[in-house]
Amino acid sequence: MIPYRADDVDDPTQALPVVTVGLIVVNFIVFFYELALGGLGSQLDSFINAYSLVPCEYSHQCAAYAGTPNPFWLTLFTSMFLHAGWTHILGNMLFLFVFGIHVERSMGGLRYLAFYLTCGLGANALEIATAVGSNLPGLGASGAISGVLAGYLLLYPSSHVRTLIPLGFIFWAARVPAWVFIGLWFLLQLFNGLASLSAATSGGVAYSAHVGGFATGLLLVRLFAQSSRVSQLRVYHRT
Repeated sequence: MIPYRADDVDDPTQALPVVTVGLIVVNFIVFFYELALGGLGSQLDSFINAYSLVPCEYSHQCAAYAGTPNPFWLTLFTSMFLHAGWTHILGNMLFLFVFGIHVERSMGGLRYLAFYLTCGLGANALEIATAVGSNLPGLGASGAISGVLAGYLLLYPSSHVRTLIPLGFIFWAARVPAWVFIGLWFLLQLFNGLASLSAATSGGVAYSAHVGGFATGLLLVRLFAQSSRVSQLRVYHRT
C-alpha cells in the first residue's frame, strides 16, 4: 500500500512542519551527492561503507572500513541519511511526509527532531544486536521513520490513511483506518524480521531496524509529545 494523505487528523496547529521538510531536504541532498559519486567508480562504495552502519564494527568482530568517521559511532547518525536508490529514498520520504508532519505538529519542532533521531538510534541498536557479526552496511531513514509511524498511531489512533493499492497495472484508491494500515505494516516487518534471523545471510531490507524503531517510538512518544501544549493549541484554534 502506498500512502499519500492522512485524514481525520485533529492537528493542534497548522504550522509549517519545518523539521519534517528539512529532514526530507537533507536526505535528498545526501542522495544527490551519492548519485554524483556514482559516476566516479569506487568512490561511492567507499562513501557508503564509511558512513553506513556496519554491525560487526560495534561488536569488534571486524575492523572499521577505511574513511569511517572518528569516533566511528557517528555512523549511528550518518547512516540514517543514506539511501540505496530511488525507490528506497522515495518510499521513505513519502512515509515521512505523510505521517511526520502530524507528529511534528503535536510535539513541536525540536522535540520531534529529538524523537526522530532517538527512534533511529533504537532501530540501529536492534539491527546491531540481531546481526552482530555482519559486515554488510546498513543504511536508510526507515528505522527512524518507523518510530514516527508508531508515534502517529498513538497520537492519532482514530485517523484514516488515504492509500493506493496496486492491483497489477491498476492502482485502487482506498481509505484505511490508521491502526489497520500501520498495524499490518508492523506485522509484516515483524514477520520478515523473525524470518531473517534464521537466514544464512542477512542482506536486503533491515526489518529488525524497522521493528526497533517502531518499538522505540511506541515506548517514547508520550515522553516527547506535549499533551498540555496540544490541548491549549486545540482550544485556541477552535475559538
